[in-house]
Amino acid sequence: MNDLFDALEPPQVPLAERMRPKTLDEVAGQRHLLGPGKPLRLAFESRRPHSMILWGPPGVGKTTLARLMANGFDAEFVALSAVFSGVKEIREAIQQAQAAKARGRHTLLFVDEVHRFNKAQQDAFLPYVEQGLVTFIGATTENPSFEVNSALLSRAAVYVLESLDTEAMTQLFERAHALACPALVFDEDARERIVGFADGDARRLMNLLEQVQVVAETSRANPVTATLVEGALSRDLRRFDKGGEAFYDQISALHKSVRGSSPDAALYWLCRMLDGGADPLYLGRRLVRMAIEDIGLADPRALEIALNACTTYERLGSPEGELALAEATIFLACAAKSNAAYMAYNAARAFVSRDGSRPVPLHLRNAPTKLMKALDYGKAYRYAHDEPDAYAAGENYLPDGMQPPGWYAPTPRGMEGKIAEKLTRLRELDRAMQARTDTQTGREPGTKKPMTNTLGAPFSPRTQIDEGPPPNENRLNAEEGGPS
Repeated sequence: MNDLFDALEPPQVPLAERMRPKTLDEVAGQRHLLGPGKPLRLAFESRRPHSMILWGPPGVGKTTLARLMANGFDAEFVALSAVFSGVKEIREAIQQAQAAKARGRHTLLFVDEVHRFNKAQQDAFLPYVEQGLVTFIGATTENPSFEVNSALLSRAAVYVLESLDTEAMTQLFERAHALACPALVFDEDARERIVGFADGDARRLMNLLEQVQVVAETSRANPVTATLVEGALSRDLRRFDKGGEAFYDQISALHKSVRGSSPDAALYWLCRMLDGGADPLYLGRRLVRMAIEDIGLADPRALEIALNACTTYERLGSPEGELALAEATIFLACAAKSNAAYMAYNAARAFVSRDGSRPVPLHLRNAPTKLMKALDYGKAYRYAHDEPDAYAAGENYLPDGMQPPGWYAPTPRGMEGKIAEKLTRLRELDRAMQARTDTQTGREPGTKKPMTNTLGAPFSPRTQIDEGPPPNENRLNAEEGGPS
């Protein structure tokens, strides 16, 4: 009697695997690496392998290239997945490489999702890479600068793979269609829907085509229309990795679009992040930061509008609350821009962090007791409201001996232009008062000395701010951990 399972058909190899390129010329896209005279093409032609990191989004050919290299270099191919592997699997892979070397063959060690290995696991490859026992090829969807140890990174070239464009995806679709379901006819809209849903991911394209094929054959639908495609596929979210490289790239693009006064671009990136599943209130907090950092006093309404958008979302939720965030985004993008307050604050903080504890001048101190008054606390203080225009011209509010630093330099844009005009007028009153004082005391007008810290070293606000490398926009953010 035959076994029951003998009658079952063997499982069919997935279309993505059947479509895997057998030669370098069959690889879709990546012309910047595989075109004539390009780095990976030259590596194949020279037949001299070198360790590398392949960095790019899913489904763009990282594993395929590694397999083609093993064939092209006539090397043993040992593959590990950092998701499922540990020290035991690493040790076994090295043993396989040593056995291959004994047979006179070199080993290409491919590690998928290498960023998921911890530091110790990544370090475990170093001696074998240095010895030349293996050629290391790591694949990652995350920025190697953050996720791959510097020691390993210094021993490997980094190649950036790009999402497949529409032309490459359409060519892949035609090849897969001819291989998997040549009897089915796809109208133009149906093909565009499938390519669009795949979002530059070749593996996803193959999977979507297989899903549509099953639905079309089951329902005996031919030709395949856009309506059938949309009904057959539950649309996945766009490529978006909360907390990953795509997340920080997109929030950076949103911030820079607002700063660059491009409302359409800002709205696009906001919708991309909402579509990808970003927390709307996170986006709201970023809008608040933009209002403070990039608009400031040029339009003080920006901060109020951004805060109100956050409050509105908290009360209404989606989708109405998202409209409030969109309105705030458009307003911020269109508003006058100034980072003068932001720069002034940074300059003041830089100076204070390096300066000593200068005492408060006596005339600015509070004098609630007789002893304090006897010590001249508050003596000769001029109450601004008793002065013309409520301004005590010539009064000094800085510590004694400290020259005006000029940290806040308002721009001529928006509301800040009016602030600049007022401050210019007040400085003129100060100079006039100082001239009268010098005349009355018979002194020559003194030259202003450069401001120094308590150690006597000259201080430059701009030098202090710009000291050291700029913060990394992809990772460093005191509040959120993200980019500007």
